[in-house]
Amino acid sequence: MAQDLKKAAYGDRLEDFAVRIIRFAAVLPKTEIGKHIAGQSLRAGTSPGANYAEAQGAESRADFAHKMNIVVKELRETRFWLRVSAKASLIPESKLSKLMNEVDELIAIGIASAVTAKKNARQKGRSS
Repeated sequence: MAQDLKKAAYGDRLEDFAVRIIRFAAVLPKTEIGKHIAGQSLRAGTSPGANYAEAQGAESRADFAHKMNIVVKELRETRFWLRVSAKASLIPESKLSKLMNEVDELIAIGIASAVTAKKNARQKGRSS
């Protein structure tokens, strides 16, 4: 039961993060650079939630770990675009601090989940 709540909470956070990325992209300048960063951010920042939903239907622990690694990769890419937008002064860094904290936390949770799944897959392989 507690594990199900953790899964739901992470999935909810990823959904909320996707919405925040959509809002972030909407306020970027409508210049060529702003549009490029908006597009990249939208692709990378909205996919972790979808990939996590797919991970929930994984065929094995190893498959789950693989899908979680994709979640983490997309979150890291999103963090990159957020940092670039701040360094390029497209958005004040102060307005991104909460979003940056959230992406860092989501990455840490995703990594821990993937590591645990890999460990459990190895243990299951030894006990079979």
